[in-house]
Amino acid sequence: MRFPLSWGMNMKLEICANSYQSAKNAYDAGAHRIELCQELSVGGITPSYGLLKKVVGEIDIPVFVLIRPRGGNFVYSDNEFQVMKTDIQLCKDLGCKGIVSGVLNSDKTIDIKRTKELVELSKPLEFTFHRAFDEVRNPKEALLQLIELGADRVLTSGQKTTAEEGLELLIELNVLAENRITIIAGGGVSSENVMLFKEAGLTEVHASASTPKEDGNSMFSLPMTFSDPIKIKAILDAI
Repeated sequence: MRFPLSWGMNMKLEICANSYQSAKNAYDAGAHRIELCQELSVGGITPSYGLLKKVVGEIDIPVFVLIRPRGGNFVYSDNEFQVMKTDIQLCKDLGCKGIVSGVLNSDKTIDIKRTKELVELSKPLEFTFHRAFDEVRNPKEALLQLIELGADRVLTSGQKTTAEEGLELLIELNVLAENRITIIAGGGVSSENVMLFKEAGLTEVHASASTPKEDGNSMFSLPMTFSDPIKIKAILDAI
């Protein structure tokens, strides 16, 4: 059963869900939106068709999908970029509500041409430029470029390991945005620090709210996590 929202204020919580169970937990706990991905151990990659279809078909809150063909950097080959465009079209066909993606140049600037192509292809879905933003050399210039490109959101930790550490830049970016683009604070957001972002004037936060999951003994096992409904509810209660 989905808990009723415990707050009527103006901040939205997006949960980074890496599985169907994580997405279901986010929905049940009252999150406003899901960013769906897989393989959080490498920062997330595009989820499988099967996972996309099941989550979009069964979870009744907006599902934004991470379009990232591999781990590592955000500079992509022509073949990788073609895969990204194919995945965006698939997400549109399945009824997803948003796309989370982005492309950089090797000099840590936004690849304007390719990012514009992704933004345009994503329409009418909303477009979030993901945490590749935290690697750009000039974040304020990059923000203005993304506004010009028509991106709806930027997910960022303020170019620090955690959003709490990057709060000063997050505030500066939010002021610069002038409501033309939404700054989403992401990176270490929890019930203990979420009010810092609300008090700073940010209107959206992003969290995995994860807990380790025991997956038995396998020679192929890596540490697994799931989005914890208790942690999600705690964030909502805090704001």
